[in-house]
Amino acid sequence: MCKVSSAIDAARRTGDAIRRNIESVVVLEDRAIVDYLLVALICRGHVLLNDVPGVGKTLLCRIFARSLDLGFKRIQFTPDLLPSDVVGINFYNQKKSEFEFRPGPVFTHVVLADEINRATPRTQSSLLECMQEGTVTVDGVTRDLDKPFLVIATQNPVEMEGTFPLPEAQMDRFLMCLSLGYPGSEREREIVLRFLDSDPLSQAAPVVSRADIEALERAAAGVSFSAPVMEYALTISRMTRSLEGVRLGVSPRGSLFLCKCARALALVRGRSYVIPDDVQELAVPVLAHRIVPDVSSSLFDSGAAAIVQQALARVAVPVGVTPPTQEEATGKEARG
Repeated sequence: MCKVSSAIDAARRTGDAIRRNIESVVVLEDRAIVDYLLVALICRGHVLLNDVPGVGKTLLCRIFARSLDLGFKRIQFTPDLLPSDVVGINFYNQKKSEFEFRPGPVFTHVVLADEINRATPRTQSSLLECMQEGTVTVDGVTRDLDKPFLVIATQNPVEMEGTFPLPEAQMDRFLMCLSLGYPGSEREREIVLRFLDSDPLSQAAPVVSRADIEALERAAAGVSFSAPVMEYALTISRMTRSLEGVRLGVSPRGSLFLCKCARALALVRGRSYVIPDDVQELAVPVLAHRIVPDVSSSLFDSGAAAIVQQALARVAVPVGVTPPTQEEATGKEARG
């Protein structure tokens, strides 16, 4: 049990260092957004930031990547961007009289896919293999990407001109879909004062090492997930498939992601076990973007988030969830 507590304490210190670094640059109305990015880092999942221009999506991605001792590249998605501009291309080297592979910007650790839905569907789909398998295949040759590999994509609302909606298959590969929203009056004033005469991002530096990130992942694997709480999470996912008016419910991949994220959030919040509150908090960010309402249903105008909330309301919350006993924790350490 002491070993588990030590890992939790170390994870908390790492998380606090990343959080302080991010908040020294970005002013967020909802501070939980940083926790969710930490969850994505621990789970090695990808994040979609869906919001209007100008609320700080790109800035948040840049400071998050800079806080980590990892490689970072930015891709500006535009209608004329080609798949080869993303994954790379084989070109003929006249000096060597042979073909060589020129790696694309996805060959790094953290990729910022800025305004991803301004690119054509063909270019968007070039990220599918990268995000799922962590590989790139060009001209029949498959190459591994660096690990960890994390895509943080920003997206403008689909109602805006010049956008191409992401297909369901690609939406399902994102671990979470988040929205920053407009700041309140006090936060907006703080943003203006912070950036009026300086750029805090230029002074930011990495605060954690790759070893710290790996330690976070190991600590998350030691977080206890009781059977009742896990069944609670799975039942919520299954409920989205049976609600009337839902054309496409949450996939098994979504169920897996919800459980992984709940375990990582418990770690970020300093606990060695998952509680129903973790599942409830993450249900909308992890599940809503995987749901497609039927256009003929009254639920269509309510949105996918309302469907997830409806599923939450229909599933009984397990009670009496307690920390694991010393014997259970010891057994988990032994199996790990």
